[in-house]
Amino acid sequence: MALAPTTAATTVRGQDSGTPIGTGGPFVETKEALGGFYVIDAKDLDQAIAFAKLLPTTGGVEVRPVIDTSGG
Repeated sequence: MALAPTTAATTVRGQDSGTPIGTGGPFVETKEALGGFYVIDAKDLDQAIAFAKLLPTTGGVEVRPVIDTSGG
């Protein structure tokens, strides 16, 4: 598996303010560091964004689909 390109990303910000919002596009700054990742099984993008809004963070969460590279 591999991550889809950043053009397929949705970024969720504002979890620390109590009003998380989702925006289209890869808006995580390159100076921001990867703090970890989750792989979840979501039925659609809306469900994945709802999960991302629950995560405690002072930065943002980038939501991207995975691509099956197994060739099967």
